[in-house]
Amino acid sequence: MSEDVKMTNYFREQVLRKRAYLKVEWCLAIVSNPVAEEVQEDGRIRFWGYVDELPDKALRVVTLEDGETLHNAFPDSAYTRRNR
Repeated sequence: MSEDVKMTNYFREQVLRKRAYLKVEWCLAIVSNPVAEEVQEDGRIRFWGYVDELPDKALRVVTLEDGETLHNAFPDSAYTRRNR
């Protein structure tokens, strides 16, 4: 994992620990080339994308308002493939 990747303590200490299968590289790829994105009411940004390793679900990645700092990520079974 690159030292220059911006991430919150929550992402580093909770998300990566609880979802050990997640790769930071996947999250960065989705943020840089999402199939959809949406700004939440609190200013954080949701990005959706797909990775081959999770064939049945989109991966939702949430960043802080800057659109770079990783804050959360999880498979999103509620997201439809309408944008794929």
